[in-house]
Formats: sequence, C-alpha cells, structure tokens
Amino acid sequence: MNKRVLITGGTGFIGNVLCRELLTRGYKLSVLSRQPASKVQSVCGPVEVITDLEHLRSHKGYSAVINLAGEGIADKRWSDERKQVLRDSRIRLTTTLTEIITSWAQLPEVLISGSAVGFYGDQGSTVVTEATAPHDEFTHQLCKDWENAALESGSHNVRVCLSRTGVVVGSGGGFLQRMIVPFKLGLGGRLGNGHQYMPWIHRNDVVAALIWMLETPEASGAYNVVSPAPVTNRDFTSCLADVLRRPAIFPVPALILETAFGEMSRLLLTGQQAIPARLTDSGFVFELPSLELALKEATG
Repeated sequence: MNKRVLITGGTGFIGNVLCRELLTRGYKLSVLSRQPASKVQSVCGPVEVITDLEHLRSHKGYSAVINLAGEGIADKRWSDERKQVLRDSRIRLTTTLTEIITSWAQLPEVLISGSAVGFYGDQGSTVVTEATAPHDEFTHQLCKDWENAALESGSHNVRVCLSRTGVVVGSGGGFLQRMIVPFKLGLGGRLGNGHQYMPWIHRNDVVAALIWMLETPEASGAYNVVSPAPVTNRDFTSCLADVLRRPAIFPVPALILETAFGEMSRLLLTGQQAIPARLTDSGFVFELPSLELALKEATG
C-alpha cells in the first residue's frame, strides 16, 4: 500500500482524530470538505483539501478510501425533509464516491465506509452480532442503502469494509458533550425506563478499528464497531453520574421524549445489545473496553 488515503468526513468527531493518527503513521491524506483549507488543516493536520468530488474524476487514484461523511442523525427532528437530508448526505454521496472511484487510473485496495448499529433497528435485549436479522425501520433502511452504495465498489474487486458504529464516547464533542452539562448540574437521569441497550464505544477504539480494517488485507464486510461490554441506558447514566460524582435522579419520561422528538425518539428509547463478534474473533484488542474507564478518559 502506497499510503495515500482519501477521507470524507475528516473534520468530524471521529474523522479528525483518525486523520491525525494516520499522519503519525506516515500516511498522506486528502480530505474532502467544503470548509476553507486553513480550517480543515487546523482540525486535521497537514492534509490536502479537496473541495469537490468531481475534482477527483479520472484521478490517478488512492490506495484507500475512508468514507465517514454524513449529517448528524440526532441533530434535528426527523421530518420528511430531514430524512431526505440524512439519506442524501450518506447514500447519494457514497453512490457518487463509488462511481468516481471507478474512473481512477488505479483503483483503491480498500474502501472503508461508515454505517451504524442502527442497521439492526430495535432489538430489545437480544444479543446482536453481524449475523442478526434487522428489524425494518428507518434507521435500518438508511444504513442498508448506505452500505449497498459502498458495496458497489466490491464489484470492481475493491475490498469493502463496513463500520457499523455504536454510540461514540470521547471528549470535545459527540453525544456525550450534550449529556455532561445536565449531569454536572445534577439534573441527569435515565431515558424512559432505561432498559434499552446503548451499544457504546470509545472514540480511540473506533479509530483503531478503522485502521485495523485499513491495514488488514483479510478484513472485509460488516463489523460491529462497539465495545464488547454493552450496557443499558440505566447503567450508562448511572456510571456517568458516578464518574462525575453527581446524582442521576431526574429520569426523562418516554412520553416527553416522544412528544419532543417524534419518531427520532426511537434513537433514545430503543437500542441494540450489539457485540463486536467479528472484530473479537479476528483478534482485535480494545484499548478501553470498560465504560467507567472510557467515561473517565472522555470527561477528565
């Protein structure tokens, strides 16, 4: 591998840490972003900035592509218009990306494309591996179509890995940033009855898993990128309160979430007891498999 990598979503919560880690490993990076080059480089490091995918048509090619682009799924209430934005930011971009890849003088060895454990839909307390049949709902349809767009590259003999990522814990952003303020004020608590599973993972382990997929020629297909120790929402909020040394005595009733967020409340009130079966079977070692240690690192 010549270590030239194209990354979409490089300025995001996962992408910026991934970029800096790859740079330390000697990779040369190009990041697709509409932001000014100076802003991208301040976040990602000394990378080449590509402002339009069309600029890469008939390009000489990259050794690998990592596709992490996508609007935040929980940023806004799910109107029909918002759902279309979510689909376009994932599926349309990935479809365009895979089509442009086929125009390159040299095809990449691997395409690593983002997805989410939302692929499985609501699974209750069932243990979820990559072989688990999905429950058909919006998140499944979104992730399925997103993955299928990426898998088109497989027909051109490009190795394709799909990162079905869980709820990512890390400092300076992501969902945890939204939770910390009310918890620090002593206003935190479980969501609904708290029995729903939260398939969490620390950002460091997401980055390590993506690099493992990049550097492991045998890796292909879908991987649950989640901690091997899934917890319920009740356990997660209790652990966060303990780490912050605050009480967690203000639960948010399901009815309030359903009224406030509509269909999007399913992200908060349902879940998956997902485990990283394929990563574990492949010998991948997690840096922060303990929720307590992961939250301490993220909030320290």
